[in-house]
Amino acid sequence: MAERLESVEGVSERLRTAEYLSDTSIAGVVFLADRLEKPVLVEGPAGVGKTELAKAVAAITGSRLIRLQCYEGLDEAKALYEWNYKKQLLRIQADREHETSWEVVEADIFAEPFLLTRPLLEAIRSTDPVVLLIDEVDRVELETEALLLEVLSDFQVSIPELGTIQGTQRPFVFLTSNNTRELSEALKRRCLYLHIDYPELEREKEIVRVRVPEIDEALAGQVARVVRTIRQLDLKKAPSISETIDWARTLIYLGIDEITPEAIDGTLHVLLKYQPDIAKARKELVPATPAGTPGAN
Repeated sequence: MAERLESVEGVSERLRTAEYLSDTSIAGVVFLADRLEKPVLVEGPAGVGKTELAKAVAAITGSRLIRLQCYEGLDEAKALYEWNYKKQLLRIQADREHETSWEVVEADIFAEPFLLTRPLLEAIRSTDPVVLLIDEVDRVELETEALLLEVLSDFQVSIPELGTIQGTQRPFVFLTSNNTRELSEALKRRCLYLHIDYPELEREKEIVRVRVPEIDEALAGQVARVVRTIRQLDLKKAPSISETIDWARTLIYLGIDEITPEAIDGTLHVLLKYQPDIAKARKELVPATPAGTPGAN
């Protein structure tokens, strides 16, 4: 992998051009990952910008983003490669009509034209710069984690019918985790570690202003403060940064230039996606209407 990033400060500045506002810790790890040619394991709560970091790095380095979305049950066939069985069967039937020997047929159907590449193999074989995003790695079983470990160790894949495929370059690799389970020590040793938490008040305000350019500074500050207050509640799912941005856009579209209890009450569903969380936030942020006053039930 070529050195594409010149300094920590340069990384921060270039990420900003991709509308990703990093702090020194994030920029430093990205810079070192480029120089040390090591994968980055990014952990933190859902919705803090882990996936967006990989997308931003792909954008600023001019690399193609290849994404492996992890899930329970993900296996080698979906992560690495598999054979095109339907195409193989058609070829077998065609060769049978010509009475071709099985040795010839077998050599024919286990060849490159019948190979279906999946994200890991695609990233290894690519001759163009690649950012490989292995998203939510904590959702896979230990067997699949062992497969990822093998690939990340040598950036090569052994296919029994074709031999060993060696990568021509090392892709820029990001693994994200929401901490739903503990990852193996062996996997962690292969990676640089980065923890991303919810941003501080001023940084989230700045993120809102960058991603929603039409918002003014005062309203952006109010949005950041309200979201910070909501995150301090005992919720099933705290608002993510993307939901903060969606809420800021919602306020703009509704013509709201100041956050009032009424504005919060009417738009909480943009920030929170569970009714108990909405009720809890409403109780905290929206004063109850006294009995006997207009609007009271």
